Amino acid sequence: MPDIFDRDAELEERQRAYWLQRQKEKTEYAPPAFECEECGDPIPEARRQAVPACRTCIACQQEIEQYGKTCFTP
Repeated sequence: MPDIFDRDAELEERQRAYWLQRQKEKTEYAPPAFECEECGDPIPEARRQAVPACRTCIACQQEIEQYGKTCFTP
């Protein structure tokens, strides 16, 4: 029985690694924004370096994560 669980765990780990790599490749090509898409405030250089391809400032990103929506959501 442990062989089945080990195989499933290995498969899940490979799938997770695959999708994480795809996401990383996707964000590496998108240039970071200099202004927040939500509020229009400048995005600090430190944030743009820490989060490649960021599109929002920290305050707006926290609101998006907390409420799960943007100002563009109807």
